[in-house]
Amino acid sequence: MSVQQPHTPSRKVLLIDDDASLRRVTEYSLHSAGFQVLSAVDGKQGLASFQADHPQVVITDIQMPGVSGYEVLQQIKAARPETVVIVITAYSSVEKAVEAMKQGAYDYLAKPFSRDELVMVVEKAFNLLGLQEENQRLRDQLEHHVDFSHMVGSSDAMQKVFDLVRRVAPTEAGVLITGESGTGKELIAKAIHQGGGRSKEPFVAINCAAIPANLLESELFGHVRGAFTDAVRDRVGKFEQADGGTLFLDEVGEMPLELQPKLLRVLQEMEVEPIGGKVRSVDVRIIAATNQDVDLAIEEGRFREDLYYRLAIIPIELPPLRERPDDIPLLIEYFLKRFSAGAPLSVSPAAFEYLKAYSWPGNVRELQNAIERLVVLSHGDMVELEHLPAKFRAAPTAKRSRVVELPLEGYSLEALEREVVVQALERNDWNQTRAADFLQIPRHTLIYRMEKYDIKKS
Repeated sequence: MSVQQPHTPSRKVLLIDDDASLRRVTEYSLHSAGFQVLSAVDGKQGLASFQADHPQVVITDIQMPGVSGYEVLQQIKAARPETVVIVITAYSSVEKAVEAMKQGAYDYLAKPFSRDELVMVVEKAFNLLGLQEENQRLRDQLEHHVDFSHMVGSSDAMQKVFDLVRRVAPTEAGVLITGESGTGKELIAKAIHQGGGRSKEPFVAINCAAIPANLLESELFGHVRGAFTDAVRDRVGKFEQADGGTLFLDEVGEMPLELQPKLLRVLQEMEVEPIGGKVRSVDVRIIAATNQDVDLAIEEGRFREDLYYRLAIIPIELPPLRERPDDIPLLIEYFLKRFSAGAPLSVSPAAFEYLKAYSWPGNVRELQNAIERLVVLSHGDMVELEHLPAKFRAAPTAKRSRVVELPLEGYSLEALEREVVVQALERNDWNQTRAADFLQIPRHTLIYRMEKYDIKKS
């Protein structure tokens, strides 16, 4: 005899049979075994109950007046294919049950059947449903698996980042990724996209700092032909290109202040208005990133506070490489394998120590470029200390010279920042592009600092 199960509303069975006596006995047997039973006297009533109550398992007699069991089976499978249908047939009409199984029935019960036989078949049906649900769960996990294969990091700091990415990826929450240049912000954005429900839809990226202010609006929202002098054809903006998917706003901290209210409105309404065109609805997930100190930008009036809170529902901060030195050996090994495919290259212990001790101001991107350069220029199977560029061969234990000597009595942060900008300009013969590269900031940020501190070439 089967073990009785506790009454669980989710284990719902619909019984359809015009034989009142058999229906009562079957209903009692299922109830006593812990199933929730819905009962119908014919096919028409059974289909109505099915539509209203959504049972997981349906038991139906084949031969009924009006709507037959075959019709019941066909309509149920058409409406909800995952429903398990068990048919009841007379012993002498087993071929009818076989025909029903060809049409999608799971199993059959031949009259007269015992209570144990009934319960066993229904239990098997629910076990099948459990397996189907588990398989679907696993498929969903695989479909929305967060891919970290292009990111290397075993440090506690990076494991915390990966854990946060896993949790936020399946949601629709807006994400703001902060961190220095070269820390891998776009890789994190792509991982979030790939791990969410929009993974099969477009991932569209735009660098807000790389596009002139007068063109950025058109790039984001699009324009129609004739909207302005150079608008010779319609242009679909990034928001519409990303419709259904994810839009990655890289370096959003550099977005011109006059454009920020328009972006905020789009985020609030999910509607874009191409220049010269009509309002259009869009459905996008927004992931933004910046290497700027957003708090300082808000304080200085360069970034809207309300836009920040709209973007940073989930903030993710990427640590610079110098704060996770344990990851440097892993990254070196990863990039060596990546760039020296077919010709394994190793690093001597002495060279390795110098690479590990370097501060990597350009973060992972700088390390990647350095390893690729070493692989390309190597003459053997070993990178020796003399093969390293001069900047890597400074003594690992030596303190780096300071750009600014601080007086003992203290120094204001603004004065320090001004002095650093001046020295960067002087070192680069007042070439703004090279000075900006030296400071690892966009050129227009350098210009802003020059105007702020009234810095001019004397």
